[in-house]
Amino acid sequence: MSTFKAPKGTYDLTPPDSAKYLAVREAIAAPLRNSGYGYIETPGFEDVALFSRGVGESTDIVTKEMYTLTTKGGSELALRPEGTASVLRAALEANLHKLGNLPVKLWYSGSYYRYERPQKGRYRHFSQVGAEAIGAEDPVLDAELIILADQAYRALGLREFRILLNSLGDKECRPVYRDALQGFLRELDLDEETRRRIDINPLRVLDDKRPEVQKQLAGAPVLRDYLCDACKAYHEQVRDLLNEAGVIFEDDEKLVRGLDYYTRTTFEFVHDGLGSQSAVGGGGRYDGLSEMIGGPALPSVGWALGVDRTVLALEAEGIDLELPATTSVFAVPLGEEARRVLFGVVTRLRREGVAADFAFGGRGLKGAMKSANRSGARFTIVAGERDLTDGHVQLKDMESGEQTPVPVSDIVETISARLA
Repeated sequence: MSTFKAPKGTYDLTPPDSAKYLAVREAIAAPLRNSGYGYIETPGFEDVALFSRGVGESTDIVTKEMYTLTTKGGSELALRPEGTASVLRAALEANLHKLGNLPVKLWYSGSYYRYERPQKGRYRHFSQVGAEAIGAEDPVLDAELIILADQAYRALGLREFRILLNSLGDKECRPVYRDALQGFLRELDLDEETRRRIDINPLRVLDDKRPEVQKQLAGAPVLRDYLCDACKAYHEQVRDLLNEAGVIFEDDEKLVRGLDYYTRTTFEFVHDGLGSQSAVGGGGRYDGLSEMIGGPALPSVGWALGVDRTVLALEAEGIDLELPATTSVFAVPLGEEARRVLFGVVTRLRREGVAADFAFGGRGLKGAMKSANRSGARFTIVAGERDLTDGHVQLKDMESGEQTPVPVSDIVETISARLA
């Protein structure tokens, strides 16, 4: 055993569990690739100011959860706590919005970092797949992204998740609601830190999950009652499009999410089988974020789905993903000449696109066949001196148990044909 362990709140992904995580990432990414979203990758760390401006200086992410560091040159950097700000920064830096094809539709996958109290479903290092549509204000785009996330989860077999939907208004109507909410909150019995949030960003108080706070919020003003006509019409179009697509959702007037950049449409995917960490993903529209980080006005919308929590949701529903075997053919050589010949066969199979593995280390037949069984291979090739003298190898079907001699010169073609 190593002297070192994974840092607190983090985890390693190792086979066979890692195959499940890869399958989840692929299932989420597949409908995005099929809908015009191109892949983007950004650094694991960014300028601290990117997140303090974009995510919001008053958010828990910025004030409590970011991992920050100072370089030898004095630059202040942060490990990325979320993906949207980084993706938008990269798109602006590459001038993707000037290529004449808006919206710029991008998807990404990677690791993110927040200093949180570790518990099941909440880690200090976590994996997400996200999607962003940059440069268009269109309710069809909002609906498209929600539908694609719903499609991804249903493709995985998930059925017990819920979609929560709300509108946060825009720069015209939200200030009116903000004033009304501040007046209400100032009359409540709240702790000093929460009272500080009332002045900085009162919507953050609505996102407080503590029972003693939620109890007092029962009579809080509802943002829906303060939406301007344009925001009401926009939100109704999103709702209508989801209904027409057969996507079931719930209106949640208290849904604000944990980031300051959201405007108008906001949504969350929750799974009640995950206990207190029920949110498996979410997103919304962020029409002002580009300007916050020094770019032009680019209305945008996006989401991120947690790979870790999606895996937990699958486990909560008892869903076992059908994962293909990582190996189709396993070669078992008995003797030095057989090692040389079968390694050549394995190399040729791999060049033909067949997943093939080899019994390394010169183990005996019994140990090598155990490895073949564990690999999940459909076929095993066994060869000893007598087989090679006759110009054959033994091809064993691991499902039926049938074993037949096949000429060495024909083995690659024979296996390729049987796997076709």
